[in-house]
Amino acid sequence: MHSEEFEVRTGNREAVVDLTDRVTAFLGEHAGADGLLHAWVPHATAGLAVIETGAGSEEDLLAALRSLLPADDRWTHRHGSPGHGRDHVLPALVAPSMSVPVLAGRPAWGTWQSLCLIDTNVDNGTRTVRLSFLPA
Repeated sequence: MHSEEFEVRTGNREAVVDLTDRVTAFLGEHAGADGLLHAWVPHATAGLAVIETGAGSEEDLLAALRSLLPADDRWTHRHGSPGHGRDHVLPALVAPSMSVPVLAGRPAWGTWQSLCLIDTNVDNGTRTVRLSFLPA
């Protein structure tokens, strides 16, 4: 198994950050190999999703999350900025881990799919992502 950990800066805003280039570079060390890519964010308020990027899906996803998880005072978990309790519910909807098959050293996702970090927590502007490759 080979792993790599890196930081992603999302600032003080909700963000969808495309990790596809980073994943491709990470897998470059395993050219031609089959296996499994595992991605993990060790945070209670962030997740990972495979979505289309560049055509507005990022903002659509954030809008859907705002609708499902409003940043208001309904949440029991109340530390941080107003509505921060919703950020702690996010990983139940957008999981903090993702596994993707790797064929011949490349992720086996579809044409329009990208691996993205989803972060609605405006109180924490730096996220850690761990990528692991498990050869077949």
